[in-house]
Amino acid sequence: MENFLLILNVILAILLIGSILLQKSEGGALGLGVSQESFVSSRSAGNFLTKATALLATLFIITSISLTIVSKENLPTKSVLESTEEEKVSSEPEIPKSE
Repeated sequence: MENFLLILNVILAILLIGSILLQKSEGGALGLGVSQESFVSSRSAGNFLTKATALLATLFIITSISLTIVSKENLPTKSVLESTEEEKVSSEPEIPKSE
């Protein structure tokens, strides 16, 4: 199940990157390239590509969260600090035994 979710997550990430790169640049990032015509067209309803991008982003987030939930079951319950505290029984240095 974890492998299936991981493969699906990678495929969705690639499709999401592709759909974002295919979209038309609005050109409004620091006020550069903004004209009255592009201002009017930027308020139009979202086309198919923007709706597809939103759908892909939603599916990507859902698969990421479910992948986290599924992989959480395989994690050990002990922390690294607990294991180092168990190894170190006393803080006093050991005196070597003479033969």
